[in-house]
Parts: sequence; structure tokens; C-alpha cells
Amino acid sequence: SKKIFDLDSLVPLITQWKDQGEEDVFTNGCFDLLHPGHIQYLQEARQLGSRLVVGTNSDSSIKRLKGANRPIINEKGRLLALAALEAVDAVILFEDDTPLRLIEALIPDVLVKGSDYKKSNIVGADIVESHGGKVELINLVPGYSTTEIIEKIKTK
Repeated sequence: SKKIFDLDSLVPLITQWKDQGEEDVFTNGCFDLLHPGHIQYLQEARQLGSRLVVGTNSDSSIKRLKGANRPIINEKGRLLALAALEAVDAVILFEDDTPLRLIEALIPDVLVKGSDYKKSNIVGADIVESHGGKVELINLVPGYSTTEIIEKIKTK
């Protein structure tokens, strides 16, 4: 997909967007078993700026964070699914447990996380705000959680 980037190709693209006066929004997550909650979240994130960049954890990162049985969908599949969404302008994979190094490299204008986070606990919030950017929280869609979907499948 033309929307899947590595850091070396994404940084100049974001610089180009900013030079054109566009505001870039960054969010991140595992996005395993892409569901309607993810879709609505990403659509709302996109409305907070001109371009939406989505960082997604690598398979090894998800295993460390969520356990040996995760992810359900491998990183290539998750990248392709995210890139296929109209709301998403760029997707990037990251190996670390947090997107801190990505945020330091990209310095987004807007950093977005779900409302299950507190602003004070959002990785990179201080960096974004110190560069004049904003941190925004988006309400989650009730009834949609990858973990809950996996549990539902197990009990069927």
C-alpha cells in the first residue's frame, strides 16, 4: 500500500504536509481485530486535523504487552487493514512497547488517545505540547473491545 511507511520515508512526507499548512494527527495502538470501535475512533481522530498518521505495534511488541496468544492478526495484515481506511493517511509499524521514539521523530500537531487514558499518562504528550501541539482524548465506543471480542469467541 502507498500508505505504509517506515520512519525514513514518513518524516519527509510529514514535513511536506506541514510546509503546505496541513495539521498532522498521530495516534497509535495494536488495532488487532479491527472493529467498529476502531473505525469510529480513527474517523474522529482524522477530523482533528488535515492528515492522520497511525502507529501500530509490531507483533513482538503486542506479545510483550498482551501475551503470547496475541496478536490475532499479524502486523502485515493489520498494516494493510489500517491503510485501507479512508480516514488514515499514513501507517507506520513500531517495535517498541510505546510510540515515544516515533512521537519524538514526528512531533505531531495533535496527539490522540482514547478516553480510557488520562492526559498525564499519555506517552509523548509532554513532547507534543512543548512544541505547541495539542493532546486530545476521544470517547471509546461502548461494547467494542478486541479483548472482549476474543473472549466472546472463546465462549461460543
